[in-house]
Amino acid sequence: MRTGEPLPAVGEILAALATGLWHWNTATGLVTVDAEAARLLGLPSERATLSQAQVRARLHPVDWNEISGVIQLAVAEGTLGEVRVRIMDDLGRVVRVGRSRFHASFDREKRSYEVTGSLQEVTEPVPGTSSGRTAVTGDWRRSREAFLLDAGRALAEARSTAEVLRVAAGLSMPGFSPDGLAVFGVTGDRLTIIGHHGHQPGDEGPFTHMALDTDYPAAEVVRTGRAVYLSSPEKYKDRYPVTWPLAAHFDRQSWAFLPLTVAGRTMGAWMAAFTYPVAFTPDERSVLTTVARMLAQALSRAEAAESARELTDGLQRSMLPKLGPEIPGMGVAARYVPTGGGLQVGGDWYDMIPLPGGTSRTEFGGGRFALVIGDVQGHDVRAAGLMGQLRIALRAYASEGHRPDAVLSRASRFLHGMTFGALDEDPSDLRFATCLYVEVDPASGLLDIARAGHPDPAIRMTDGTVLARPTAGGLPLGIDPDADYPTTRITLEPGETMLICTDGLIETGGHDLDTGWKRIRSILEEHDGDLEGLADALVQAVHGPSSHHTTGPLADRREDDIAVLLLRRQGDGHTDTAVRPTVRRTVLSVAQAEPERVGVARQQLRELLHDWASADQVDSAVLLLSETLTNVLVHTDADALLLAEVRGEPGDRRVRVEVTDTSDDLPHRRSPGELASSGRGLMLIELLAQAWGVDPRGEGKSIWFELYESEGAVESGGGSVEVAVALDVELP
Repeated sequence: MRTGEPLPAVGEILAALATGLWHWNTATGLVTVDAEAARLLGLPSERATLSQAQVRARLHPVDWNEISGVIQLAVAEGTLGEVRVRIMDDLGRVVRVGRSRFHASFDREKRSYEVTGSLQEVTEPVPGTSSGRTAVTGDWRRSREAFLLDAGRALAEARSTAEVLRVAAGLSMPGFSPDGLAVFGVTGDRLTIIGHHGHQPGDEGPFTHMALDTDYPAAEVVRTGRAVYLSSPEKYKDRYPVTWPLAAHFDRQSWAFLPLTVAGRTMGAWMAAFTYPVAFTPDERSVLTTVARMLAQALSRAEAAESARELTDGLQRSMLPKLGPEIPGMGVAARYVPTGGGLQVGGDWYDMIPLPGGTSRTEFGGGRFALVIGDVQGHDVRAAGLMGQLRIALRAYASEGHRPDAVLSRASRFLHGMTFGALDEDPSDLRFATCLYVEVDPASGLLDIARAGHPDPAIRMTDGTVLARPTAGGLPLGIDPDADYPTTRITLEPGETMLICTDGLIETGGHDLDTGWKRIRSILEEHDGDLEGLADALVQAVHGPSSHHTTGPLADRREDDIAVLLLRRQGDGHTDTAVRPTVRRTVLSVAQAEPERVGVARQQLRELLHDWASADQVDSAVLLLSETLTNVLVHTDADALLLAEVRGEPGDRRVRVEVTDTSDDLPHRRSPGELASSGRGLMLIELLAQAWGVDPRGEGKSIWFELYESEGAVESGGGSVEVAVALDVELP
């Protein structure tokens, strides 16, 4: 070119350099190529406009996907992008390798990319070099950093050794990836296989319990703390001729053995094996070394966490008793499920204590015994330690022959002295405990219950009805050293089952006490197996796979320990099998001196109708029950007896509520004034009940009403209405 002559066109220069140009608009989906770019793509050497599908058919599928990622990264960072692509022929064979540099921009209005770049052929790398195995996408260093960030995050989130090994097996290193991995540990003076990937079961046999002084790469790495890189089978055979036969049949071409070092101590070795030659360039060694360090840290954390979990879980379970021998006429089952998360142990416990005065002071036999369940505040080792001490104290007080109220009073004073007694005690570390203590007489079925801030027991009756049984209670243990714990006596009839549990069974899965109790009650009603099966069903309902689909309204609530105790009094047939519900029934007395039991009656009726189709009918039934019970307490001197029954199949059931008293005074209709505070009882019954009446008896009377779940089940109650209108005593 002479001085002063015009410069040649850019296209001519690029053509002379065998470099093509291309332009891609993702909004239209069209790619424009010049003649040289078309030739490199294996098309006629002429300018052309191609669809994305036509271009994609000419590139290796992996490379096409990587181009999209590099374009997005280049736009985000405001830099040029560079990719290496494999160009395919019509038969899917690689005909050449190209390199493209490009500039990309993003149109926010059209939400599309415009990319302009160059394309030129590059020489195929020599096999065995770092770039000779797969197409390199983008910037090698940027890809490496992104990989290490992802690998570090994944390994940091792994909670167990098995999870760490799964993450390590799934790592895809930029530009090269091993297809065989093994992690070696050290036990005494021998190697052990912690885990491996890419091998058949049993392949680890020759390498297990190998002496550390063996001429084997992993053993040398553990002895010296230095990595060993073997880029070919020849190098492996020359350096380790004795153990080469052990590795020869795996058909690998390159190996890297790296130390797993934590705090200056080599805890093992990591092997990465490749089916293709790897030169182990400085970049590749840097990646492998960094992964080995992260892997060592992750394994160390997992080992420490597993040891802590094993220690605390063993501590917790060692403090829990084994249920005693079979008790004539009684069946007992228990479950304990600790919460997860390393040291997240809790203070839940249960116990079964033989009481003095039975057939034997050392065995349960047929004598009286006590069931205890409780929960010390907190989820740590201190809670577990306090639980163990409190359990021992309760067992000691019970074995001395004290009644349930005295046992809990002494236990509260004991715990208060332990947690509140020290003058230098941190106020934030003060603890209390809830507890339920049940003294059982197997012969009569009598249960004497004392409760310290714990959930009430639930009873599954022989007719299938499941009701929470309200019991008198006091403050949680440890708060007030002089607290009183009144005792409630109930009778467990033959065939009935009592459930006592910690709040973890009710509230696990984001449930509160209300929604959690509904879930537990449905299991109690539907299960018809033995006690052990029922205990498993209760735990599975809150911890099994199905529990993840029935989370409660408080899904972010932390999970809690679970302790469950079931007590069943065997029926006449001495069976441990529950009875399927046919008729639900509850009976309750309300004395003149116990007006607070009206609230208990309302709650039991609501529980009896927990799955009733109409919530309005449930409210009506509770309102009418309250009216009839209050009428007895206000207008007579007698006590009231409640009998409520639910009969029929779901959707076609009827509930009958009957309140009986010993007064001969009968109610009558009134016309209360606008400001009157009473006299509307019969009006409410007439409006809300579908049938009702008053039945005189030899001594006293019975006021009853019925509600029907389905209108098709309604039957006439007119005769009873006619009788009620003529009666002469007021309902309030």
